[in-house]
Amino acid sequence: MAADSAATTAEKQPLAPAAGKKKVYLFQIDDNIDPRMNRRVRLALEDAARKEADLILIEMDTYGGAVNDADDIRTMLLDLEVPVYVWINKDAASAGALISIATDSIYMAPGSSIGAATVVQGGSGEAAPDKYQSYMRSMMRSTAEAKGRDPKIAEAMVDERLEIEGVTEKGSVITFSVSEAIANGFCEAEVRSVEELLERVGVTDYSLERYEESGVEQVISLFLNPAVSGILILIILGGLYFEIQTPGVGFPLAASIVAVILYFIPYYLNGLAANWEIAVFIVGVLFLFVELFVLPGFGIFGILGIVGVLTGLTLGMLPNDVFDFTFVPGGDLFSALLTVLVSAIVSIIGIFTLAPKVNSWQAFRSVALASTQNRSEGYTSTTYQEELLGQEGIVISRLMPSGRIEIEGEVYDAFSRGEFIDRGERVQVISTEGTSLRVKKIPTDTQEGK
Repeated sequence: MAADSAATTAEKQPLAPAAGKKKVYLFQIDDNIDPRMNRRVRLALEDAARKEADLILIEMDTYGGAVNDADDIRTMLLDLEVPVYVWINKDAASAGALISIATDSIYMAPGSSIGAATVVQGGSGEAAPDKYQSYMRSMMRSTAEAKGRDPKIAEAMVDERLEIEGVTEKGSVITFSVSEAIANGFCEAEVRSVEELLERVGVTDYSLERYEESGVEQVISLFLNPAVSGILILIILGGLYFEIQTPGVGFPLAASIVAVILYFIPYYLNGLAANWEIAVFIVGVLFLFVELFVLPGFGIFGILGIVGVLTGLTLGMLPNDVFDFTFVPGGDLFSALLTVLVSAIVSIIGIFTLAPKVNSWQAFRSVALASTQNRSEGYTSTTYQEELLGQEGIVISRLMPSGRIEIEGEVYDAFSRGEFIDRGERVQVISTEGTSLRVKKIPTDTQEGK
């Protein structure tokens, strides 16, 4: 009887236009509720509006997610003038329950459930502090009232302390099965498919439009992949390093800038990278340049620069609220940290491996040579002979670990054994490798003795 009554209520939902073929728009909420899902829903609803849909249908299967993104989605649904139906195809837990309650009609597949909306912390899975529970209770209650559903039941999906006679006892939050949801007015009927749902509400003459990501959105999704993000981080760090090593060459810096844009824009568009996080990254880069070009040595600016760059890259991947990680899923936090740290380590290994060899690459050498010749530095680029072994020179471009040295008025590419050697320091050639010299720092006491 409850199912029939609820179905009758659903059939009374207004459909526009009153007659003729209906335009039904379908999209899925089939993953965690987070900034990415928030963006998907917004784009889908905008597309539905452009196509003048008469009915919007959501296929739901989620265990929940971020409360703030769920609030954004439920607000978008409450503001719509066209009817919105949801078909719960297995799960509408937590934030998914809130979004479902914000629709005009709820339908459920066999074996589905709705409820369990207690707010939990992303990392531990434990219940969040009461201020978050209170906010969720308020949203559940007000949303249920707006859609003519029992607000006490909606609130009891969050608060285990509530007791509703015949529905739930203290000590457990409400999670309804299909039959329980029907009996308590939180489901119109059990249906096995979208087509059965539409037939039940009397929509037989319709065209079904499904939301599909545009090519741009697919590209954005690709760049959100941690593996792709890791590659971009390699390019960012490597480009910065090699531009510092050969100022004025240009293309390492250009590659780094392009990688920064491709890295941050997808996360920014999806609400993950905030303005301040991008600013932290930029400030970190500036600190590094100050440390390398203004204050030779390695001190506080270098440390702050490294921290700023890595912090900006990491936080840009996460749905954190400034430094509040309460609702950041533990898996997302681990993935972001792992991606950035592994990429940074691989970058360091690559830099120390490739830096001594990069000047022997024809393409790089040609550009670097042209740039240097324009500065009239008397730069020498050739395959070095054994006679340079043991000779001493002066560092004219800081070795980090590669740079340039001057020997008897000639400028040569050189690299150290891993350490950074500042400008003005004296070095000795210990081996020749292609177009680059391997050198070691001459101890200060030896220099003074000379």
